[in-house]
Amino acid sequence: MNIEEIRRIFQNAPFISALGIDLVSAGDGECATKLTIGSRHLQQDGFVHAGVQSTMADHTAGAAAGTLTGSGDIVLTAEFKINLLRPARGEALLCRARVINPGRKLMVVESEVYCLADSTETLVSKLLGTMAVVPLRDP
Repeated sequence: MNIEEIRRIFQNAPFISALGIDLVSAGDGECATKLTIGSRHLQQDGFVHAGVQSTMADHTAGAAAGTLTGSGDIVLTAEFKINLLRPARGEALLCRARVINPGRKLMVVESEVYCLADSTETLVSKLLGTMAVVPLRDP
């Protein structure tokens, strides 16, 4: 999958667009995304909601895996585990994902989510996931 296809996926994924997750870069088993934090991303105590961090880490991991697939394949999440390391409060989230085991049918990927506050990056969560490579089928 090339960068333009990954960019299209980010633009056309309704939930990702609604959250405001933007593609920063992608290529060769890696992907980076950014999210400007707004009140809609927060939980009751003013920290970024775990669901926002999980979604960002998962989608970024899938895009990293997608950089290693063919044009006739799609990537679907098979499973993931996320560790929420500390509360996230700041201006933005930055996620960096990389494929750590590029299989033909299953890829193991990790994502790290950083909170940006006062020009400082703080690691707030880490995801380890398995992505399934599935042939795209026409409806």
